[in-house]
Amino acid sequence: MSYKVQQHRIRHGGQSFHFVSYDAQPGNEKRGEPAVGPMWYLMRAGKRWPVIPQVLGHSEAEAAAALGLWLQTEMRLKA
Repeated sequence: MSYKVQQHRIRHGGQSFHFVSYDAQPGNEKRGEPAVGPMWYLMRAGKRWPVIPQVLGHSEAEAAAALGLWLQTEMRLKA
């Protein structure tokens, strides 16, 4: 089974946030980079930031709810 990239756009506080999932990445011992499992990333200004691990098998609604919860928590911390 091949990995399928998913995307979600969530509106919060009058802004639209774009999230994209990426498959697991192997670590790189030479660079000291650990392996990373499938993750959700926030896409902004041509860059991406890791958000939360992607739970394979989650429905679209479950993934959107998890991303929305993360977004609410982050916005509360920055306020």
